Amino acid sequence: MSAISIGQAVVLGAVEGVTEFLPVSSTGHLKIVEGLMGIPVDDDAVIGFSAVIQVGAIAAVLVYFRKDIARIATAWLRGLTDREERYHHDYRFAWWVIAATVPIVLVGLAAKPLIKGPLASLWVVAGSLIVGSGVMWVADRTGRHKRGEDDTSFKDAMLVGGSQILALLFPGFSRSGATMSTALMLDLDRVAATRLSFFLGIPALTGAGLYELKDALGAGTGAAPLAVGTLVSFVVAYASIAWLLRFVAKHSFNAFVLYRIAVGLLLFALLGTGVLRS
Repeated sequence: MSAISIGQAVVLGAVEGVTEFLPVSSTGHLKIVEGLMGIPVDDDAVIGFSAVIQVGAIAAVLVYFRKDIARIATAWLRGLTDREERYHHDYRFAWWVIAATVPIVLVGLAAKPLIKGPLASLWVVAGSLIVGSGVMWVADRTGRHKRGEDDTSFKDAMLVGGSQILALLFPGFSRSGATMSTALMLDLDRVAATRLSFFLGIPALTGAGLYELKDALGAGTGAAPLAVGTLVSFVVAYASIAWLLRFVAKHSFNAFVLYRIAVGLLLFALLGTGVLRS
């Protein structure tokens, strides 16, 4: 019997799609919703399901940025044989994304027992939501927002990519929130920070989803709920990406900061009163 029903898969897929690329923590929201629906957040099948449906959100990024990805991939392939092409920013950027993914892969493999164990607690999620809000507020306030996407460097990619580890270890911190905050601290403008977060998330989240697929199926999650959750995640994430890029072009991250604090405090209250179990 599947650990997650079709109806629950639809809800979780929608939550994943909305929150994966907003700096509010998709993992945190999934764990909260799972808890409210009575789904054990530390169950292997549930953890695997959450990772797999991320592939739907990543597919939305691939479709939305298909022209940019095709341009970068073409430059990278040409650069493998054409020395002059290696001076092109797109060629170097492709290598930077690959290199920036290595730290999170190594930490993810080494810390897997902690990630699936003590760090999966909803108490950790609540605290990380609030602490991450403070980091985001400082980053948005102190960043000079003067550098565009073409001004990114290898150092930027490595620092922003490495910041994904915070979200891996502390669900609730938010992968998008960590990467965007780091990019803002490096003086990238909000749109450039957001786009860089998207591109750096592609290999990390795709790899995590594929890695967890076998375990999710083996732990009792049916193929049908996985397929439904992934499809819903794709559709909702596509709309979420389009909205976020329009939003950050004209607004600060203050709304996300306040929202995260509110959700974190609410989660502490639900845990403290016994409505939710950690």
